[in-house]
Amino acid sequence: MWSYALKRVLTAIPTVFLVLIIVFTLIRLIPGDPAELMLYELDDPAVVQQMREDLGLEQPIPVQFFIWLGNLATGDLGVSIRTHEPVLPALLERFSVTATLVFWAVSFAVLIAVPAGMVAAWKQNTKIDFAIVLMAIFKLSLPSFWVGLMLLLFFGVYLQWLPTVGYVELSTDFGVGVLYLIMPVISLALTEIAVLTRMMRSGTLEVLRLEYVTHARAKGLSEGAVLARHVFKNAFAPALTMLGLVMASLLGGAAVTETVFSLPGIGKLVVDSIYARDYPMLQGALLLIAGVYVVVNLVVDLLYGFFDPRVTLK
Repeated sequence: MWSYALKRVLTAIPTVFLVLIIVFTLIRLIPGDPAELMLYELDDPAVVQQMREDLGLEQPIPVQFFIWLGNLATGDLGVSIRTHEPVLPALLERFSVTATLVFWAVSFAVLIAVPAGMVAAWKQNTKIDFAIVLMAIFKLSLPSFWVGLMLLLFFGVYLQWLPTVGYVELSTDFGVGVLYLIMPVISLALTEIAVLTRMMRSGTLEVLRLEYVTHARAKGLSEGAVLARHVFKNAFAPALTMLGLVMASLLGGAAVTETVFSLPGIGKLVVDSIYARDYPMLQGALLLIAGVYVVVNLVVDLLYGFFDPRVTLK
C-alpha cells in the first residue's frame, strides 16, 4: 500500500508542475498593471516604474517563473501586492475557513444522502423511491447561490433567526460560529446531497442484484443486516469517487457561496486577488487548490481498496 501511495505521489508531481506553468502564464495574461493599481492615487510614471522594478515585473516572464520556483522551494510564496502581508500565512488562514465550511457541508450531505440513496434502492419503484428521486432531481435543479440568497432573505432578513453575513471562528465562540455556518453549509450541501443520493441509489441497486446478497438473504439475515453488512461498503465505493471530486472542488474554493455570505475563505480570496491583479496571492491560492486536488484524489484511491475488496492496490 505504501509503495502504491509513493507511486501515486510521484506521478502527481508532473501534473502539479504543469499546473504551475499554466497558472503562472495565464495570470500574466490578465489585463492591467499591478503597479498602477497599487499607486492609483499617484500619477508619477517614475514611481510606477520603480514599483514595477521592485515587484520584478520588468523581468522576462520565464525569469520571473524560475525566481518564483526558487522562492517556492524555500516555502516563500511572496508578499501580497494588495495587502502587503506574506502569502502563506494568509492562505492558511483563509483555507481554514473554507475547510471548516466544507467539512460540515460534506458531513451533512453524507449523513442525508447515503441512507436516502440506500432506502430508495431498497424500496425501488415504490412511492418512497419516487419521492426520494423526485427530491434529488428538485434539489439538483436549484443553484447553490440561489438557495443561499433565499436562505439569507428568509432566515436572515425576514425572520432574523440567523446572522446574514460574516464569520466567527468556532474556536473563538462555538455557539455563535455555528449560527454563522448554518446557512452556508445548507446552501452547499443541498446540491451535493442530490448528487450523492443518486450515486448511492444506483450503486446499491447494482449490489442488491449480486449473488452474494441473495445468499446472505437465504441464510436468514434481516434486510437491515444485509444492507449494513453486505451492501453498504460495495455500494459506497462509486459514491466515494464523486465525494472526493466534490470535496476537492469545494476545498478549492466555494467562491460563490463565500461571496454571498461574505465568508473570508479561499474562494473569496481568489476572486479578490483577480480583481486586484495580486499575482503572488493568486499564484499561491491556485497552487494550494491544485495540491488539494492531488491529495484528495490520492486519499480516495487509497480508500477505494477498503470499501471494495475487489479492488487491489498495486
